[in-house]
Amino acid sequence: MFILSTCSTADLTQEYLESRNVYYIKFHYTKDNEMYDDDFYKSISAEDFFNSMVAGSVMTTSQVNTWEFTAYFKTFLEQGKDILHLCLSSGISGAYNSARAAAKELSQQYPERKIHIVDSLCASSGLGLLVDKLADLRDSGMSFDEAVAWVEENKLRVHHWFFTSDLTFFIRGGRVSKVAGTVAGVLGICPLMNVSNEGKLIVRDKIRPKKRVIEEMVKRMQMYADDGFDYSGKVFMSHSNCIEDCRAVADLVEAKFPKINNKVQINSIGTVIGSHTGPGTVALFFFGQKRDN
Repeated sequence: MFILSTCSTADLTQEYLESRNVYYIKFHYTKDNEMYDDDFYKSISAEDFFNSMVAGSVMTTSQVNTWEFTAYFKTFLEQGKDILHLCLSSGISGAYNSARAAAKELSQQYPERKIHIVDSLCASSGLGLLVDKLADLRDSGMSFDEAVAWVEENKLRVHHWFFTSDLTFFIRGGRVSKVAGTVAGVLGICPLMNVSNEGKLIVRDKIRPKKRVIEEMVKRMQMYADDGFDYSGKVFMSHSNCIEDCRAVADLVEAKFPKINNKVQINSIGTVIGSHTGPGTVALFFFGQKRDN
């Protein structure tokens, strides 16, 4: 059996990843010039993390470098294991390139082993949903090569729809212009965004009030999910310290899509993704038709 691995930016809990026998490498963030691991809120609670951002703490992030990936992958190769690693989207981070460089170097040292790095083109619990599905396929007996073929063919089927009620940190990070963000704030607009087929964040609609953007997000799921309202796959969500808004979306999804696999699984947006979104972001993830422009 091969090693199934991902980045901490899959925004699932440490306990959930371990229960699925999925390994992970931790990204890092800097809070007021002091570096920390993206450690699933073991060293700081999600509430305290986002409250500190509101209070003025400056958060920056750093991707995992080639040396870190090399050391991480080497532990599995020394055990005689093949590695399938799903990386945070290259449209958001350069970590994929670092992982590829590490894999290329290690392939020369361990020519008998297989290492495949996937540019997931996914982020947050969308990456988590893709990893979770691969864990199911691995557990059903899928081989390494079959798993590689499946994930490369199906990774664009993971849909990401999200909105934020606070554009402060999207503006600060340059993802929304200051003028557009200021106008949106004055008018009470909640931009509806998704992740494109290039793995980049795209604003799709500007909607107000919040109740309407919640309804529109669920409409997009009906439009794009496998089998529409008969969707029977898993649904993951993540949020940044706004559980009430997240729960409102989840309740509507569970009411509109009665055949989903179990209840909607809700996770906290982690420290790395959260450093860029700030508080107030709600994201919805499901499988559907391939994403395009």
